[in-house]
Amino acid sequence: MVAHLLRLKLALLRNGLRRSPWQIVGLVIGGLYALGIVIMCVAVLLFLRLQDPLIAQTVVVLGGSAALIGWGIVPVVAAAADLTLDPARFTTSAIPMPQLLAGLALGGLIGIPGLATTVVALATVGTWSRGVLPAAGALVGAALGLLSCVVLSKVVTTATASLAATRRFKDASALAFMVPLILMGPIAAGLTQGAAGSGAFLTGLARTLSWTPLGAAWSLGGDLETGRAGDAALKFLIAAATLAALAWCWKLLLERALVTPPYAGSSRRTGGRMGLFALFPATPTGAIAARSLTYWFRDPRYSGSLVAIPLLPVVLAFQGSQTGNFGVIMVAGPLTAFLLAWSISSDVSYDNTAFALHLAAGVRGVHDRLGRALACLAFSLPTVLVLTAGPFFLTGDWEWLPAILGLSLGILLTGLGLASVVSARYTVAVPLPGDSPFKKPPGNVAQTLAVQFGGMGVLLVLTLPEAALIIVQAVTGDPAFGWANLALGPLLGTALFVAGVRLGGRWLDARGPDLLAQLTVNR
Repeated sequence: MVAHLLRLKLALLRNGLRRSPWQIVGLVIGGLYALGIVIMCVAVLLFLRLQDPLIAQTVVVLGGSAALIGWGIVPVVAAAADLTLDPARFTTSAIPMPQLLAGLALGGLIGIPGLATTVVALATVGTWSRGVLPAAGALVGAALGLLSCVVLSKVVTTATASLAATRRFKDASALAFMVPLILMGPIAAGLTQGAAGSGAFLTGLARTLSWTPLGAAWSLGGDLETGRAGDAALKFLIAAATLAALAWCWKLLLERALVTPPYAGSSRRTGGRMGLFALFPATPTGAIAARSLTYWFRDPRYSGSLVAIPLLPVVLAFQGSQTGNFGVIMVAGPLTAFLLAWSISSDVSYDNTAFALHLAAGVRGVHDRLGRALACLAFSLPTVLVLTAGPFFLTGDWEWLPAILGLSLGILLTGLGLASVVSARYTVAVPLPGDSPFKKPPGNVAQTLAVQFGGMGVLLVLTLPEAALIIVQAVTGDPAFGWANLALGPLLGTALFVAGVRLGGRWLDARGPDLLAQLTVNR
């Protein structure tokens, strides 16, 4: 039965690749990326064979503990986890529990993450191949650690199956995953600096983790190499007990899941709640603004950019700390204005075939353009004001506040007007409704790049007057040019905003059916 489950997993993966060539392309790209990481990790582990046993023990234990934590976290935040052997599919199958557990556990090793972890775990045997006994201990520890990783992931996915079936959990987990992704640079630099300056701390941390379920299995080879056979025996018992406890928890959760599989339906909601529609006037523009603003807060494809915005000052402040010049944080306001304004340049593309409702309802193009722009402006304006003024409390260069504020407001208003034109003329390949914001569907990449970068270039040209005044202030040192920029930015931006909404509205009226046809192709 175990062999049958493994063959089933391989058959499902093979059939999935046959459905679309893009599946093969994705697998190849993922495989090459994983191969690079595996080669690097294996090279480091083999190099540690020539190093001091204490250094090798520290690296192996910390790396193994991180791998175990990763196998426990990634299944929760990955919206598109591998469910080819979903336990819910075996609800009506009379498979004995021991065989089902073994088959699902070994099936978890089939795939890029499982194969990569297996190779790296076995490479620890090379690290401790300084003798027969340490190598044997490392092999046993690698087996226990690898199985613990797989079983832990099964415990987590089974325990959160009913929760992960809900749309809200998928959206929240995808957005939560973006936070460490955006902060990857500061996190990596901080860990590198910490590791370089606190070797004793890392050694002590590894020694402590080696007596916990996280690192006990990965420390067996090092303990046997340094002659601590008693410690190795105790840690073997800890690792074996950890694996047994995880398997027992998984068995209980699996028995419950097979009897009461997760229900992905939604409960009934009472009517009468208008939501944001109650806050906007009962006009076409107001209705579209309420609808668009609802998407901004409920659709992860939109709200993903909102998660990134508060992290921009953190990234810029980190950059300033590396160079010693915190003036770079002053670009947080203009950069935020640019990102938020340009985000609606793909608004119609995000609507996908739901855009047909606008055409069927006979909404005028100018109302459509204005409603979408006002929805973005409702939260982007206060956000830009805060992120523009906030950095000056840190730098103290208040004479630059009027100039930067004028530039930020000019970019925001001009960008919204230009984006209203671009989204009425072009469509691009974006994640479909309900998909993860990280998913990039196949499409005309050349057109997408041309539209996005071309539009950004036009926006830079349209905001040259504000940028010129900042340059003049920097050259002359006269703050009067900054105050002139504070007046010019909103005035010129408002004029371009109105012109963009009107021009985009006329284009939308003229070619609405053509846009819908393009959106159908992008599906």
